[in-house]
Amino acid sequence: MTETADAIIIGGGLHGLSAALQLARRGLNVLLLERARIGRHSSGASAAGVRTLGRAPAELPISLAAMEMWHNIADLVGDDCGFQATGQLRVAETQAQLEQLSAQVTQHQLRGYTNEEIVGAAELRELAPTIAPHCLGGVFARRDGAADPHRTLAAFLRSARSAGVQIREGAGVTSLAKRGDIWLVAAGEDRFEAPLLVNAAGAWAGQIAAMAGDDIPIGTKASMMIVTERIAPMLKPTVSAVGRMLSFKQTLQGTILIGGGQQGRFDLVRESADVDARALAKSAAAAVALFPGVERLRIVRTWSGLEAATQDHIAIAGLSPSTSGLMHLFGFTGHGFQLVPALGIVTADMLLDGATCFDVAGLRPDRLMHGAARDPLLAKQA
Repeated sequence: MTETADAIIIGGGLHGLSAALQLARRGLNVLLLERARIGRHSSGASAAGVRTLGRAPAELPISLAAMEMWHNIADLVGDDCGFQATGQLRVAETQAQLEQLSAQVTQHQLRGYTNEEIVGAAELRELAPTIAPHCLGGVFARRDGAADPHRTLAAFLRSARSAGVQIREGAGVTSLAKRGDIWLVAAGEDRFEAPLLVNAAGAWAGQIAAMAGDDIPIGTKASMMIVTERIAPMLKPTVSAVGRMLSFKQTLQGTILIGGGQQGRFDLVRESADVDARALAKSAAAAVALFPGVERLRIVRTWSGLEAATQDHIAIAGLSPSTSGLMHLFGFTGHGFQLVPALGIVTADMLLDGATCFDVAGLRPDRLMHGAARDPLLAKQA
């Protein structure tokens, strides 16, 4: 028996849920297919950074739009998702780095953006009182912050279900075909049909795109995280550093969360990602270099999560250039969490209206497809 819907979402991460929610709220009968369980991979392993700081020019317009939504996220999903606007801070350890950041912020502001500002040594120590004495200043995005990834997943899942989205876990898509205007989707022995299809399959999205006839080369990331024991409050902003692979923040529970992009080992066939302790030690060393007081903290847990990575480190969000009724939504390369609320609306707009008022021109999938010319404006900021 074939199950029919108005739209089928492939992938039960946050972006799949957000797209499903917006399509359902516009009156569609939506079915979401997830190969494992909701939030099993990248969304469940996220550090949940809500960041406009340092965004590539191609992503910045939609990131700023998403930030406005995060400041009112309860209006969207009935929960504040643990969002705290405590800011994001990128630290300079040398005078040359500080001059580099100052030049970047000046150019950023000349383009009309006001979300970033330079802070000197005195304000740096107000923001991060225990930071190492050699740090000289940095760039700060005051309205940025962080959220709780599991609370966010629960809120989007609850809202999607309330809007009528039907969810099938353990339904890994094995083939796609099109008959007229209808997508035919197979997940093992199960069959589904719908005129609209969203590819939000994360690390496996390149395979789904290929099934639909779109060759979009992507890589895989297995970024690792550390969480420590709880300590007294010491820091509010999320901190990164020029020249180091580091993301450092203290959660509301008092634990220290350390990431930054060090990569673990992965196996897409087995759907597994494992921690590489030697590589993860570099993240710990970077944290201690900036915050020497955490050197003796005990590590409580480490983990790694799978997601897709694009060649230019910029997300893919756009209609298929070759097949109607198909939206690609993947390739977030470690920084897709913040974009979730806005790209759900973009997906509904593009599938139902053929266009959106949001500026996502730089996220179109055809920039990466065979024969596409590389647009230098899409290059990620240094």
